[in-house]
Amino acid sequence: MRSLSVAASLAAVTLPLALTPAAADDKTTGDKTTGEKTLGARIDRVVDTAIAEGRIAGAVILVAEDGRLVHRRAAGHLDREAGLPMREDAIFRFASVSKPFVAAAALALVDDGVLDPDAPITRHLPGFRPATSDGDRPVITLRQLLSHTAGLDYGFFQPADGPYARAGISDGLDDRPGLTLAENLRRLALVPLRSRPGAAWHYSLAIDVTGGLIEAATGRTLPDVVREKVTEPLGLEDTGFTVADTTRLAVPYVDAPQGGVPRRMAAAEAVPFGGSAVHYAPGRILDPDAWPSGGAGMAGTAADVLALLEAIRTGGGGVLSPGMAAAFARPATGNLPLDVTGPGWAFGLGAAVLTDPALAGSPQSPGTWAWGGAYGHSWFVDPVRKLTVVAMTNTALAGMTGAFPDALRDAIYAD
Repeated sequence: MRSLSVAASLAAVTLPLALTPAAADDKTTGDKTTGEKTLGARIDRVVDTAIAEGRIAGAVILVAEDGRLVHRRAAGHLDREAGLPMREDAIFRFASVSKPFVAAAALALVDDGVLDPDAPITRHLPGFRPATSDGDRPVITLRQLLSHTAGLDYGFFQPADGPYARAGISDGLDDRPGLTLAENLRRLALVPLRSRPGAAWHYSLAIDVTGGLIEAATGRTLPDVVREKVTEPLGLEDTGFTVADTTRLAVPYVDAPQGGVPRRMAAAEAVPFGGSAVHYAPGRILDPDAWPSGGAGMAGTAADVLALLEAIRTGGGGVLSPGMAAAFARPATGNLPLDVTGPGWAFGLGAAVLTDPALAGSPQSPGTWAWGGAYGHSWFVDPVRKLTVVAMTNTALAGMTGAFPDALRDAIYAD
């Protein structure tokens, strides 16, 4: 989300955020056109309503159009119990917002010739050879990992006593002392694949396997590679697998019962999701020994997420070649249905891609790419309108899915 001119334009967007963090409910962004004021008013109504109704505790919303920040808002609380307002430079636990950063690192290594998207990953990970239910051990490629067609799964899609739980596999959101990335992949390789690679799309631990592949191919840690290939070239100082300034770390909250307010997340929290639950350990990001989960283990600011997405939108920004930037957001799954998004969407090598807005019931343009994160985040890039939207909240799961992100999207397109 990589030329000097792009980097300069991003600096114009992100530098003010770093230098002048707004207090919560500061709705000013400097001089605005009438259209921008109207857009901001619509967005503010959605955010204010969600907070007033107890659906989210706090949020940072950034909207950029053609590389120019046209709306910025910090609202609600960074820490409600301490009375701390949300701030624009708040640091959020990313959950799956980690994925585009790790996917970008992998694609940068493809640009470098270190990784081949269509080679068997056993070239670098000889021990990762999970079998199908009939005992066959098919080839898995990086392209299949990045597009979530490798036949893997997430534990939170399975029953509490499902195969991943029985094998002791971590989804990357919990904190298991002593567990390493290599050990998690070893356990994962022992469980039969959900489907043959390439035969179906299913959201999964594939980006964690990608993290292991990056480490094996480079001989370096995943955090080091992501820093060298992605965050340092973009000048992102607040995003990584650890948090330096904990005073800006947003306290996470859990969805409220009907009519209540979001509850502060416990040290170990199981949030119902589908027929199972997402297991959180918010203290994980503060544990220097936690294994680096490529799919869920990072933290950072809304401005840093915007910078990555804008870099990809504009062709690479010094991180990716134009070809790899295009592949990030180009459908790579054919006609395979996406069981998470519903109809009208495909998946690229870094994000879901809108292929049929009418079928999806979305006002976004064809080719829009999007995703989110289970700590309460959503983002999308509409390349037709040159529009990039980042909505980071500290409320799981309402900030990621359902009424709030849908209302925010619709408010942006209500012109």
